[in-house]
Amino acid sequence: MASFPIYTLESAPEGSKPALQGLAQAFGMVPNIAGAIAGSPKLINSLIAVFGQVHGGSFPEAQIQTLLLTNAVTNGCAWAVAFHTLLALKEGLAEADVQAIRSRRLPQDGKLAALSQLARTLIEKRGRLDDHDVASFTAAGFDQALVLEVILVIAASTMTNYAGSVTNPPLEEMFSAYAWTA
Repeated sequence: MASFPIYTLESAPEGSKPALQGLAQAFGMVPNIAGAIAGSPKLINSLIAVFGQVHGGSFPEAQIQTLLLTNAVTNGCAWAVAFHTLLALKEGLAEADVQAIRSRRLPQDGKLAALSQLARTLIEKRGRLDDHDVASFTAAGFDQALVLEVILVIAASTMTNYAGSVTNPPLEEMFSAYAWTA
């Protein structure tokens, strides 16, 4: 497999440095996956812009992390699964719900289950939802328009998950307790 460099704030291409600085401020460090993605200023800057929309959207952070963890598992990106496991737990998701998602099962929490199911279905069906898929989501109390916002979260995840699978960045020590294999 090809080896991709993990850029730092100092070594990254100039066009990637502002994005990495923002991530360093947000997380207190530059995640390895971002360092790998920084090899493409276009991708890292697009990713930051899309995630800005995701985190400024309609879903509370715990629901966003449910979606991001589900997407990482469904897309088989081990780095992102470990990262979003930590963030989901920090956002107060029950450990049993996090473990369910990591095991490709639905959380016990009904709203989180509806979000997780919709995300997984969208990815597996490549966006070809049927009326039942949408009805299951809205029956959990979500507005139909939020289906479109779930697509936004999937778009952000797809960039990160695919780049993570291609570049295979090493997992930082702080995420090692949440290591995952497909």
